[in-house]
Amino acid sequence: MISEVIPTLLHSVPMDDTWITFDVNSFTQNFWSSTFDGFTFGAIYALVALGYTLVYGVLNLINFAHSEVFITGCYGVFFTLSALNFGPSAPHLAFWAIVGNLILALVVAIIASALMAVVVERVAYKPLRTRKAPRLAFLITAIGVSFAIQYTIYWWRGPSPEAALTMFRPIPIFDVFGTIVDSQQVVIVIAAIILMIATDQFIRRSRTGRGIRAVAQDPDTATLMGVNKEKIIVTTFIIGGILAGAAALFYVMKIPSGVQYNGGFILGVKAFAAAVLGGIGNVRGALLGGLLIGLIGNYGQVLLGSSQWTDVVAFVVLVLVLIVRPEGILGSSLGKSKA
Repeated sequence: MISEVIPTLLHSVPMDDTWITFDVNSFTQNFWSSTFDGFTFGAIYALVALGYTLVYGVLNLINFAHSEVFITGCYGVFFTLSALNFGPSAPHLAFWAIVGNLILALVVAIIASALMAVVVERVAYKPLRTRKAPRLAFLITAIGVSFAIQYTIYWWRGPSPEAALTMFRPIPIFDVFGTIVDSQQVVIVIAAIILMIATDQFIRRSRTGRGIRAVAQDPDTATLMGVNKEKIIVTTFIIGGILAGAAALFYVMKIPSGVQYNGGFILGVKAFAAAVLGGIGNVRGALLGGLLIGLIGNYGQVLLGSSQWTDVVAFVVLVLVLIVRPEGILGSSLGKSKA
């Protein structure tokens, strides 16, 4: 039986010259375009990764349902722009009209993702905390909630991606060694970095941020010092939802046909990998990890000749980094962050 199966498996693996290449010339020629695209995707990963890292820092919980919080925001963007008559082609609107529509879609996406994050926390995780459930129960619940939301959307919208929505036609902004950087890339990267810096400063300097760090460091002592732990936990989920909603707008901007019931799964895994790579529980580590995952994946697909290698290369590098530095590149937890 085994002797029959092994040849079949071997024949099913493509072993010709097109299966994998190592094209240094292609990598050299496309280096800058891969870099800018990598930064664009990496900025999106980083925003989602912040949600993972904040929740882990406060609750020591890997919230696998965060990918569905993100895709809820994507549907918020889709329904808002559809109602505004956006379609596969870029709309012929004035600049400020497009900006106003995108801000409206952003607000709807943020509200949708934040509400979903709060519902997940109140319905799934709070009862477990009340009953002092073991960590494994939280992990299994997170996975279960993720699938429950995913297949609720499947039942509601079906398996096919939603119709493509083009927000605006990218225009060239500047040229780097013959590679055009367009307005879409600039908007996504700059807006994402502003949001990440704002989040970092909020965590470090605001009263609520100090409460988040206090609960992350020692929840019992923080409670004795007058910090409302439940309020801090809900606030943390809301912040993660807000960032996921913003990431949803940028994701649909970059991939117009990317809204699908399971569209958040792979991106969520990459964002989680980014949080781990940078240092899970470290806000700045999520930014660094997201950008690195975006860059490494893009470099890998160009160097190896196929987009199928994007995820493989990124995760191989993640594993190698964690073997050398298990706590991630930046390492320190949220509770140890300095004010």
